[in-house]
Amino acid sequence: MDKRISRKDEHIQLALGHPDIEVSDFDSIDLIHQSLPECDVKDVKLNTRINSINLNTPIYINAMTGGSKWAQEINEKLAIVARETDSAMAVGSMHAALKSNQLKETYSVVRNIYKGPLFSNVGADVPLEFAKRAVDFLQADALQIHVNAPQELIMPEGNRIFSNWLSHIESIVNEIDVPIIVKEVGFGMSRETMLKLKSVGVTTIDVSGSGGTNFIHIENERRTLKEFSYMKGWGQTTAISLLESKGTGLEVLASGGIRNPLDALKCMVLGAQAVGISRPILLKVENEGIEDAIKYINDFKEHLIILLTMSGKTCIQDLTSINYILKGDVWSWYQQRNENMGWNT
Repeated sequence: MDKRISRKDEHIQLALGHPDIEVSDFDSIDLIHQSLPECDVKDVKLNTRINSINLNTPIYINAMTGGSKWAQEINEKLAIVARETDSAMAVGSMHAALKSNQLKETYSVVRNIYKGPLFSNVGADVPLEFAKRAVDFLQADALQIHVNAPQELIMPEGNRIFSNWLSHIESIVNEIDVPIIVKEVGFGMSRETMLKLKSVGVTTIDVSGSGGTNFIHIENERRTLKEFSYMKGWGQTTAISLLESKGTGLEVLASGGIRNPLDALKCMVLGAQAVGISRPILLKVENEGIEDAIKYINDFKEHLIILLTMSGKTCIQDLTSINYILKGDVWSWYQQRNENMGWNT
């Protein structure tokens, strides 16, 4: 079996067996309850926008896989789930399709089934021409550029050249017409990173913080000696990354460790326009079936409507006005970063 195909299947297997996270930084954010909501359930709308793309729900199926027969089967299921729940969807890294015509169908199956908002996905290491092909191939509505240096460095066959990433991102932003989303892969983003991206024209980011699927863990499990287990805590959580984004002027998406609708609500209170979910949906489609995955997302949306009503808000755009308290390590991080960096947010 081709090494790239084998790696794709190993990633799926390890993601399915990834340990669940029970304790989260989201638990260190308390929303202030208001006893008089002054709105009705029927008035609550979940529509939002990512750049110029209108979404009917703030929950989207984030990038997972592609590039193998198993990945194609999963992408087919995910596309059906996206279609039936009216959720935007991102495909996994498309490097395999860009290098092998035989693997293109493992991604194109999504567009054949799902006609809604779809995001292509490439790494920051690819040149402009590859990025253009990724968008054109799927007739994508947006392009995710993933930045995954820790994963590459722990991956035995991973990339070792990172000095050209920012210039690649800049050229893609300048030359491709669809919205560009620069996305982490589970290690979160610092404000310094966000401002560098903004300086080259990036307007939308997915902070994809730690707390969910950990690609250091996954790549370390693929190593014979598993010698990088001590690095499992590397990176910033999604909650911390959202706090880091305040005052940057960037449009922010959140993903990484979203356990339930309350976590998603907290992301949007902290400024996220939409929230991406990956592994929980993967577990549903693979272990329980398409119908259960559809029910999971539909229930998620219904719970969000309940939570918005409890908060006295009728739209996603108003959630940032909800008051909250930061506790423990999250409050300590936020306080120290503001003091040490001279931020006033």
